[in-house]
Amino acid sequence: MPSKIKIVTDSAAHFSDPSVVSDYDITVVPLGIRWKGQLYREGVDLDAAAFLEMLNASSGLPQLVPPSADEFHAVYARLARETDRILSIHLSQAMHSTWQNAQDGIQNLLGRCTITVVDSKSIGLGLALMVEEAARLAETCDSVDEIVRLLRKQIGRLYTIFTVDRLAYLQQHQLLSQPQALLGTMLGIKPLLTIEDGELLAMEKVRTPLQTIDKFVEFMLEFSAVDQVLILQSAVQPTEQTQALIERLNIEFAARTYPTAVYQPSLACYLGPNASGIMVYEAALNSEGHRSQHEAEEYE
Repeated sequence: MPSKIKIVTDSAAHFSDPSVVSDYDITVVPLGIRWKGQLYREGVDLDAAAFLEMLNASSGLPQLVPPSADEFHAVYARLARETDRILSIHLSQAMHSTWQNAQDGIQNLLGRCTITVVDSKSIGLGLALMVEEAARLAETCDSVDEIVRLLRKQIGRLYTIFTVDRLAYLQQHQLLSQPQALLGTMLGIKPLLTIEDGELLAMEKVRTPLQTIDKFVEFMLEFSAVDQVLILQSAVQPTEQTQALIERLNIEFAARTYPTAVYQPSLACYLGPNASGIMVYEAALNSEGHRSQHEAEEYE
């Protein structure tokens, strides 16, 4: 009988329940955050809330550093002593070079172990949900190809929307030009962002917190049923804007719990401090082509 498939990911995965990592024996390779001459390891020596406070007090821009190909090679070599199949799932290739380094880390191991590297086309909750699903499937499925096929279907059910406070972060990642960033800062314009086919893209613009809440509610109105929702913010306790958003959502839809979380340092490298957002995992289609209501909430 073949050995169990081992699952690898990176620290850009935001697990709502951190115990998932130990329960499924998932290997999480930490990303680096270079800021003010120091290199931090996400999830190891960098607290998300403390890091956002540090960013808020400074004008410096952090850099997200991928694990090297050698680091991935070391992880794969260790796991290859326990299994002959590894499924490695990482943050969007269009956003960062982590996927490429993971792919390069396969060298000289393919004869001993089959290693498949997957682009999640996501970050944060979206990446974590895909990793968790892969780990769950690996409990009973012996085919990496079949797991990957099912994960590809899951990608289309992940949706995100963000708003940012500091436009310099968008300029750094070439989502805005320098003149656009300067003009937007002068006029108090804050872009709305989404992730589409793995790319972080600027959408509409807002000026006030109330307009942001309106756009977030409009975003939620697009779904007939959702499996999971996570509201992202820059503080541990719900902010005034988050509380106002939850009140609006409970007016528009059936009352439910809306979990909140501080977004991770890896995502902060793109959004900066004082950003906010919603990540949605849409309910799956059933055999009749309708959204399944199993463990899902209706939005009508």
